[in-house]
Amino acid sequence: MKSTKHLYIFDYHHTERDLCKLESKHVFGEEVGEKLLWSNTLIHPSSSTFIKKRLDIMATSQDYGRLLTEIEAAGISAEGFKVEYLVFDGDNTRYPQRLNKLRDIGFRIEGIPDYHNPKSFYALCQCDGTWTFGKLIKDRFDWYKHKEKPRSYSNSITIGIAKALVNIAAKGKKEATLLDACCGVGTILMEACYAGYAIEGCDFNWKICADARENLAYFDYSATVHCSDIGGIDKRYDAAIVDLPYNLLSDASEADIAHIIASAGRLTDRMVIVSTSDISDLISKAGFRTADHCSVSKKGKRNFARRVWVCVKKVV
Repeated sequence: MKSTKHLYIFDYHHTERDLCKLESKHVFGEEVGEKLLWSNTLIHPSSSTFIKKRLDIMATSQDYGRLLTEIEAAGISAEGFKVEYLVFDGDNTRYPQRLNKLRDIGFRIEGIPDYHNPKSFYALCQCDGTWTFGKLIKDRFDWYKHKEKPRSYSNSITIGIAKALVNIAAKGKKEATLLDACCGVGTILMEACYAGYAIEGCDFNWKICADARENLAYFDYSATVHCSDIGGIDKRYDAAIVDLPYNLLSDASEADIAHIIASAGRLTDRMVIVSTSDISDLISKAGFRTADHCSVSKKGKRNFARRVWVCVKKVV
């Protein structure tokens, strides 16, 4: 814990717990436990629907007095700052004591605090008997604006799931090149663009492609949308995201699904596929193996679940 640079604080609905763990495994290299994760990997909380805060660690000590000495020695200068106390399981510090500790730290930061409209945040927490202090970065939640996109379909995946799929596919690496093989109105495209990933989309329906381009333009995002059958794409990508048709607004047959998976598999060595049924045989026939898998139930609908498959090309 002492050697790590960041502490991430997660939260999620119980229906998305497994998806959160899958995302953290592929971004951080380990599954989040008890909604906390210590890591040297840097990712902004707004890039994930599950990460609510990131604490950039500046000082740690089992001795509170020594921690204050380290904070003072750091010579922190900030105007309009606020210090928060993060309460975790096992911390029995009472509220009046927390306030006193926040004052202790505030007196050791040069500058005038602003409790109502702070420009920056710092935080103190106690975890497993160790005090930790650092700069606090919060989810901006400005990606909620995507809910106001001009074009949408009732069966589109949620923004939160889209964000997770992008992070899982790219493994959190912003330099990764991505393909949304069945882009629809661009839900996944928008979340990838927002987070700074390079992505392209594909759909054979010209009307849907037009809707996706309109949504992207509405938020000033730039991503190529190919109006083409996936079989007509000949570029290579680091990963492909394949949100398969659900037979709700489409009449895709098993042959169509097999074609989509096999065609996407020609373009990459890594796929993240979303389905509502078992497609393990189709994945194998396309020359891939399932590296990870989870199910995500729709909130309020027990009988509807999406299955997420993380697939990598088989080594011959």
